[in-house]
Amino acid sequence: MKITEENFVEQMKKGNEKALEYVIDNYAWVLKTVLKKHLFYLMDFYEECMNDCLLAIWKNIDYYEPEKSSFKNWIGGIAKYKSIDYIRKYLKDTENENIEDVTISVEDNTLKKILQNEVSEQTEKILQSLSEEDREIFKKLYFEDKNIDEISKDTGLKKSILYNRLSRGKKKIRHECDVEGGFKNEGL
Repeated sequence: MKITEENFVEQMKKGNEKALEYVIDNYAWVLKTVLKKHLFYLMDFYEECMNDCLLAIWKNIDYYEPEKSSFKNWIGGIAKYKSIDYIRKYLKDTENENIEDVTISVEDNTLKKILQNEVSEQTEKILQSLSEEDREIFKKLYFEDKNIDEISKDTGLKKSILYNRLSRGKKKIRHECDVEGGFKNEGL
């Protein structure tokens, strides 16, 4: 069967590898553009991240909903979040390096700051759709590694209310990413 723009998604859902080849031939430019933007300072991770993106597209094609966003935006969102994962991985690896194995240079610290700022900016963009109070709850749970009991004590809110706010917040973030294709204010 010939793979076309009209049937490649359906064929991918059926496990037809030729449909993935079609995606690579016709949509790899989207992945490359997004990865180069986000992994600009970490080109060593580029190829591995590209492969992870293609694998994620292949494994998660059943979650693609054409009525919510275009395929281009959907795979762009995958590339964006995979590249952010790679930046976080790089930052975590640099924090856990053995001091005896490290060659200290000013450039590494600059790169680390740039990457931390980029992750921070992306995180802020993702959390923009939430109220200030909900943003603080998300930050405490996911960035300050506080548990629900600690957050409940800090905020004076019951645990059940916190769980509800987290659930609604996650849905709102997912909806924003789906509607915007994961590209809020990014021009794609």
